[in-house]
Amino acid sequence: MQTPEQEQHPSAAKARAYFLRRVIRLAGPYWNAQHRWKVRSALALLLTLTVAQVGLAVWTNYWNRALFDALEQRAISEVLLQVAMFALIFALTVGVTGAHLMVKRWLQLDWRDWLTQELIGRWMEDGRHHRLLFRAGEHDNPDGRIADDIRIATETAIALAHTLIYSLLMFGLFVEILWTISGSIVVPGTSIEVPGYLVPLAFLYAGIGTVLGWRFGRPLVRSTNALQTAEADFRFGLARAREHSEAIALMQGEAMERSGARERFARILREWHRQSVAYVGIVGFSTGYSALLPVFPLLIAAPQYIAGVMSLGVLMQAAQAFQKLTTALSWPIDNLGDIARTRASADRVISLWEDMRRLDRDARQHDGHRILLQNGPSARLQIEDLCIAEPNGRVLVEGFDCRVNRGERVLVTGDPAVTSSLFKVIGGLWPWGSGRVVVPDDGAALFMPQRPFLPEGRLRAALCYPRPETAWPTALIEHALECAGIAWLSPRLDEPDNWEAVLPLRAQQRLGFARVLLQQPAWIFMEEATDAFDPRSEQLILEMLHRELPNSGVMTISFHAGLDALHHRKIVLNRLPGEKFLFERRGRPRTAAH
Repeated sequence: MQTPEQEQHPSAAKARAYFLRRVIRLAGPYWNAQHRWKVRSALALLLTLTVAQVGLAVWTNYWNRALFDALEQRAISEVLLQVAMFALIFALTVGVTGAHLMVKRWLQLDWRDWLTQELIGRWMEDGRHHRLLFRAGEHDNPDGRIADDIRIATETAIALAHTLIYSLLMFGLFVEILWTISGSIVVPGTSIEVPGYLVPLAFLYAGIGTVLGWRFGRPLVRSTNALQTAEADFRFGLARAREHSEAIALMQGEAMERSGARERFARILREWHRQSVAYVGIVGFSTGYSALLPVFPLLIAAPQYIAGVMSLGVLMQAAQAFQKLTTALSWPIDNLGDIARTRASADRVISLWEDMRRLDRDARQHDGHRILLQNGPSARLQIEDLCIAEPNGRVLVEGFDCRVNRGERVLVTGDPAVTSSLFKVIGGLWPWGSGRVVVPDDGAALFMPQRPFLPEGRLRAALCYPRPETAWPTALIEHALECAGIAWLSPRLDEPDNWEAVLPLRAQQRLGFARVLLQQPAWIFMEEATDAFDPRSEQLILEMLHRELPNSGVMTISFHAGLDALHHRKIVLNRLPGEKFLFERRGRPRTAAH
């Protein structure tokens, strides 16, 4: 059985089959989705229209023969008939191509929509978006993978599938046409007769082109993957600077950010130049290959025409059939760039998906290295033999037991690394460690981080988050704002803005308390949720909370002095002295203290 590491890094010989299995595992369920009959109908229609396109190409090939035969015979009436026939072929080609485009684009968008919703649904569930930050793996810039790589993978994959099927059909039909009309030729100096000689020449021409093109195009795959990764890192850096613009401006860190942006963009420039070099090789070869293609069959078949074996129409039909056949055979080379882009984007999407699967698999393992978080019928929070560790296994605290009853107020202080981890443990975001935490299911729990999340939009919606803005009447919202000491914001309830940018931290934290008053949870967990307050304001806001919600259990993580009197008891958590590891690490004995 393969380990996750072996599964993530297969041998080169199995890499292609491994990649295809991962693609099928991720994208396969789309074809069996809830609206599968609509999807399958669209796919069947797309295949039908592709067959129609191939049929029109064959018809055009025979029309080409008839036209040049009529020109050779100088038959005006036959030429006019072929002109009328071309008008019909032209109208049908336009109609079929337009319908095909609409069906293909619908399928591309629908597949992208389904895959995007699936990935976002898993990413934004059970705190995976947060837990992934602490896990090693190929899942950097998940937003870019969802927004850009899914688009590239789905759109280009369907386009490639269409052109592949089209090429296979063209191959099957034009092999027969070219074999029939090319006749046979005797090899000079021998008595060997080669029937359908243009067919093996087409295979030879396309085969040489494929081999040489693949060798020229191999660097393009690597450079394309590297460039897309560099582009994603550059976008992520700019987005992060935008999110933390206030802190950067206050610390005058613009020069550092510009330097970081220059370094990331310099990587784009390097990868761009590498891709350009790769493109020079493949484009130079493709240009020569394509320029020779229309001329080569005419030169090869010209002796047959000169000898009177072929008519002008048959010569032109053979030349066109040769081009169609070699084009079909050259599908891998013609689509090498798109294949590289699709492979790179699909691999980035699959890596994110697989890392989330491994995250869930690790969370389900009961190997003693995961904290068991449960809901229980008891009306109290129970923490039993809790060991909190860092993701690398380094133990922060162990043997912690605690009981918090409904309506009890507990102050937690000590080492910020330990207390912050405890906050995340209870919230289900920190699985590293051992022991058990039982959260009461007798009422909702609300977690108050240091900076509450305030989405952009109307203040009413930000205050009611994550519930709909219609969840509470205006009068109740205004009362909550008044109790939280920010009644001056009541007139702006329906005003849209970026509240995290326009409000000071103290006002934002007061909005967090107003949110608590609206939701009235049975359990409240606060992590430095009053650190922007002065001592008097902090005392007043906590007294207000206890007065308005006397039956709620409260666990307050804070390092401010003078809060003991506002709580029933205090717990001090400090980091374990020395170094101790929860599980065996390479080069270290199990639970070895240093």
